[in-house]
Order: sequence, then C-alpha cells, then structure tokens
Amino acid sequence: MRLRTVLATATAGLAAATCLTAAGPATAVSTGTTNSRTTHACSSSVSIDRFSDALDKTTYDGTFVGNFSALALDRDGSLAALEDRSSLFDLNARTLQPKRVVHLADENGADLDSEGLVIDRDGTRLITSETEPSIRRYSRDGKILDRLPVPSSLLVAPAGRASSNLTFEGLTLLPGGRTLLASMEAPIAGDTSGAVRFQTWTRTKGDHFKLAAQYAYKPDASFLGVPEVQALPDGRLLVLERGFTSGVGNTVRLYLADPRHATDTSGIDHLTGQPGVRLIKKTLLADIADCPSLGATAKQPQPNPLLDNIEGMVITGREKGSYKVLLVSDDNQNAVQTTRFYYLRVRVTP
Repeated sequence: MRLRTVLATATAGLAAATCLTAAGPATAVSTGTTNSRTTHACSSSVSIDRFSDALDKTTYDGTFVGNFSALALDRDGSLAALEDRSSLFDLNARTLQPKRVVHLADENGADLDSEGLVIDRDGTRLITSETEPSIRRYSRDGKILDRLPVPSSLLVAPAGRASSNLTFEGLTLLPGGRTLLASMEAPIAGDTSGAVRFQTWTRTKGDHFKLAAQYAYKPDASFLGVPEVQALPDGRLLVLERGFTSGVGNTVRLYLADPRHATDTSGIDHLTGQPGVRLIKKTLLADIADCPSLGATAKQPQPNPLLDNIEGMVITGREKGSYKVLLVSDDNQNAVQTTRFYYLRVRVTP
C-alpha cells in the first residue's frame, strides 16, 4: 500500500524453492566477508547476505518496475512480483530482471490496489486488493476465475468497519495447501485492543474457498501495521511489522508467530482486550534496523540506510538449518524511496 505517514508524537511456494539458487544477482551490493555470518548478523536468529537495488526506477515493456507489495515463487522457479498498481511481473530468480508483465483488473476492468499474492498448486494466482477488500483467483494471463467471500466486518467503510488502504496486505497458504490466510494491515473500527484480524478460508471442491476461522494478532505499536505473512512448514508464520515516522524513517520487524492455539475471533464483534481471547503468540526474530548496512544508502532519513518501505516477503528455500527469505520494498514510485531486495537467512527453533 501507499504507506501512511505517522508523526513521532502520535507453504505452497517452498515446492519450487530449490529452483531459486543461492547466488544473487550480479548487481547485488554487499560488504564484508561473505563467508562470515557474524559480520552480517541482524540478531541471533537472522542474518543478511546481501541486497540489490538493480530494479530501482527501471521500466519493462513500458511498465514502471516498482511499487512491489508481494513476492511468490512460481512452479518454474521464477519469481513473481506483485505491484500495488495492478501489474504482476515474472522475474528471473537469479538476476531479478523482468521476463513478463501481466496487467490485472477487477470484473469491471478497473485497476486493483493489489497487495497479497499466492501461487496455487495449479499455477493460478490468488491476489488481494485493498479496494473493497477482495481476493480473486486469476489465470496466468490475468483472467478472473473466481472471487472469494469476505466477512462483512472486514469490508471498507461504509460497507464494513475497515479503513481504506489498511485491509488485506498479506496472503499465504498454510501447510498442505487447504487453508488460505490473509492478514489485515490495521485494526477495524471498534477493535480498541489494537489487534488486527487474520482471516482464513478452507479449500472446497473445484479449488474454491469458503470462510473459516479468524484470529487476532497484535502489532508492537499503534503505528505499526502488518504488510506480509508467510507460512512455515509446521504451521507457524513469519510476520512482518512495518511503520513510518516522518523525519525518522521506517520501522521493520520480523516475527515468528503461532496461530495454532489462538482463539477463533470470527464470532467476536469487538476486540477490546477482553479476557479469554488468546492472541496469536509471537516472538521477535529481528529488527531490520539492527542489520549491518552493507554499504546501502538511503534517499531520506532512516535509522539504518539499509531500510526502506519493506512490504513483500517470500520463503525461497532452506539451507543448513536456515530458511532463505527474500524481502522487497515498495518505493511508491517516489524519488526518495528505493525498490530494494533483501536476502535474509532466518533460523527458528522447533
């Protein structure tokens, strides 16, 4: 999404993971000794290998390359990159160079505010739009095949209680591929606890989905939202929290979250911090501001020049006990922001 400014006072993809090689693009920027993980440590659980600005302020086939909001691995090993202005790119997984772009639209031909992406087992694309919000299934060439139901409370006001541009940001399939999970970016009206809703659907015949359980996840602070979630093979989630403070810069934190024992909140109208509601448990893995900068530069104030408006995330494989995780920032087609890819290694305990 086009991230709001806040004043300071105020595992379906893993099947293709082996196709995404450990070698980064030739334009990737890094400093230090690449074989020394200690020089690249962000925390005891997370390290950064490198980053790449190779696609920043570029175009492909007449389309601006940027505004990225989500990433996914395709079945052929290529990287799908969704931008929030209704385009879906296929990128070379090694070089990041675009190979194809498809324009997306709703049933009336209008552009989407496209934010979340899952490539399903048959190669079709499940894509969220923050406009309503909605989740649609698209063919590889951008034809609408299906549309999923959305709870009325999660619709943008006045139809529901959600705020514009603060709805379905993250999307992931849980292990086994039978449950789809979407994360709201911010609380809906009446949820005074500050928790955001994570909605799930279960697969039915013909690869349709029906509404299922809903859970509550609480970001660290009121100015932090949830731009992305990715499922691990054991049912836990990697969750990004992100915010922006004018004059200071971005806050981006990576959490390990466990929804498996959380309360189903689908029948709870208002989350007010009432007793008996078990939130999704979370554990901080890393604050990205604590990563080494690796020689990165920033076009606006940042706590760490490596930081930008990080919004997309995909698990690209596993190696030596660590998950390989790729992040991308949404530059909002703004001169003072950067389209940047981040190559992380993330270790989680059983």
